[in-house]
Amino acid sequence: MFVMAGRVIIICLLWACVSVCECEPAMFGEVSSPQYPQPYPANFEEQWDLEVPQGYQIQLTFNHLDIEPSPNCYYDSVLVVSGEKVLGKFCGQNSTDRFHPGEKPILAPGNRLQLVFLTDDSNHESHLGFAAFYQAVDIDECSSISVENDPPCSQICLNTLGSYLCACHHGYTLRSDHRTCALDCGGGVHSELEGTISSPGYPDMSPHDLDCVYSISVEPGFIITLNFSQTFHIEQVYNQGPACLFHWLQVSVLGKHSQKYCGGNSPGVLKTGTHSVQLEYHTDRYGQSQGWSLHYSTQRVECPHPSSISNGRVTPHFTKYLYRDYIHVRCNPGYKLMMGEKETASFKSVCQSNGQWHLTLPECKIIDCGDPKLLLNGVVEFISGENNEYLSVIEYHCNEPYYRFKDTPKVRYTCSEDQKWTADDSKDNISPCVPVCGMNTEVSFGGRVFGGMPARPGQIPWQLLHKTHTIGGASLISDYWALTAAHLVDGFENANMTWLGGIIDGQDKNAVIMETEKIIIHPNYTRVGKSEDPTNFDNDIALIKMSARVPLSPNIRPVCLPKKTHEPVMEGTMGTISGFGVFERSIRSKTVRYGHVQEYPLDECVSGDLPVTENMFCAGDDVKSVDSCAGDAGSPLFFPMLGYGTEEQPYEVRGIVSWGPSGCGNEYSKGFYTKVQNYLDWIRETMANN
Repeated sequence: MFVMAGRVIIICLLWACVSVCECEPAMFGEVSSPQYPQPYPANFEEQWDLEVPQGYQIQLTFNHLDIEPSPNCYYDSVLVVSGEKVLGKFCGQNSTDRFHPGEKPILAPGNRLQLVFLTDDSNHESHLGFAAFYQAVDIDECSSISVENDPPCSQICLNTLGSYLCACHHGYTLRSDHRTCALDCGGGVHSELEGTISSPGYPDMSPHDLDCVYSISVEPGFIITLNFSQTFHIEQVYNQGPACLFHWLQVSVLGKHSQKYCGGNSPGVLKTGTHSVQLEYHTDRYGQSQGWSLHYSTQRVECPHPSSISNGRVTPHFTKYLYRDYIHVRCNPGYKLMMGEKETASFKSVCQSNGQWHLTLPECKIIDCGDPKLLLNGVVEFISGENNEYLSVIEYHCNEPYYRFKDTPKVRYTCSEDQKWTADDSKDNISPCVPVCGMNTEVSFGGRVFGGMPARPGQIPWQLLHKTHTIGGASLISDYWALTAAHLVDGFENANMTWLGGIIDGQDKNAVIMETEKIIIHPNYTRVGKSEDPTNFDNDIALIKMSARVPLSPNIRPVCLPKKTHEPVMEGTMGTISGFGVFERSIRSKTVRYGHVQEYPLDECVSGDLPVTENMFCAGDDVKSVDSCAGDAGSPLFFPMLGYGTEEQPYEVRGIVSWGPSGCGNEYSKGFYTKVQNYLDWIRETMANN
């Protein structure tokens, strides 16, 4: 009994059916006689059907064979059969026996073999039988040895495992039978960047009646070059000169005249200059042309070499710039990229398929930091460079002698790479110009006494005069703010008060007129009604903010505020009071007058019934009866600041004319002044917040 491979056997027992599928035959296997390697039985017959997959030959090799020898293997034998053909009948014990197969493989013409093992009952000795190995061997259908009838392919045969494939020469296509080829040299486009094309049958003779069209079309941006082989032959007719009349190869390039080629000289290398080429090959019914072959290649289109960029550089640097190459332009430090009139942060351009850069090259223009910031009460001066360009250096100056920088004599800025004016000390903010305080046109020092005389222009440039409601004075302490007595402006905080400055004569028509923006009275001052007189002058101090910046000049300048801890007044050290008040016999002065006084201990000053506090001090002159009087309220009492040389000694306001007992200028009564030193924090905070 044996089973046929590759079959489906259905066995039905009663009502149950079982389907058994045997799969594709194996590629190899083993077979041996019954009971091997024990002696085989007598009077025995068995058959094996061996099979490998289609497309292969089956090959059998005996690994061992020990069968009773006899002439022509008459008694016992193993028979190898392929179809109806006997491939061998074997017996014996070793390879020297006549009918022993040895180790030589037995190759069947097909994929099937049968083994038949026969024994009789005449065995006088024990024999082991046989063991064999079979395997699939690929058939080379393309080999002339294996081809018995017609070749499997009309042109090209390609052997494969278990089968074969047919192919055709260039210019031919495989027919539907997958074996034979038909001429077909037209149509189709070669779009690869490199390839080979030849005439049908090349290098053999071309068929007659050809009209072959070959198109080479690659991506724009690439240029095709044709390189013809040296073996080139197209029939040429000589009739008063060479002419391609009957056979020819025509090369057509877009935008150029077509060119025909024939004869035996190869065109060699043709640079087409374009990305699309068409070749037409024609033969008639007569003549002989061996044909042609070419290899085409492509090169990228070249763009113009970018010219050098002034004050910049182009990267990367190539000898040639080809299609799809990118370039970047970077400017040297201190220069900016400009596309026309527009600045750009970066620049990149690509070489296009038409051989042009997609963007024109920019320019590198020197950085312009723009106009320097204006300095209030100051000017800017170019130290080097011009037009606000890179590395230009500017220097700020305050409008001297009326303004100066608080911490530094001058400030320099340089136009930097980031298009900003950068200070030498790396600070971005420009120091403001602050008014120079305490300076006048006639400097006094030591024990010099003014002596109650009319002032000359510029001697007391901080003295202000108020004439709208009541005559009084104030001290200019900046180009916006003035200091006065609270009782002078009490009740007029919301009124528009007018102050005069820069004058020594209250009738001077050239006075600087200052309108108030706000009046701020010290919060601890005791307010009274408009018709009442103050009974407590503690905290008698107020700040006036002008509605516009006061134009400083030799005749109008601020006085300095005192230091928080100033030295006690030494005996003989005199200060100066000034004002437009009464100076004799109840006569109010039309001009500003000044006098020299000194501070006294509070216990040496008569105060009457009014309270005296630590926020006050008294001053006067026992000898010359110099004193402040009615109409001087709010005016300053100022002293030379200590610690300066004799050439330039500023003044500081230490007191504000506040009040006094009845009478002016007698030796027993002194004037009382608000002690400015006690209010420095309030003054600076109020000015900063308003």
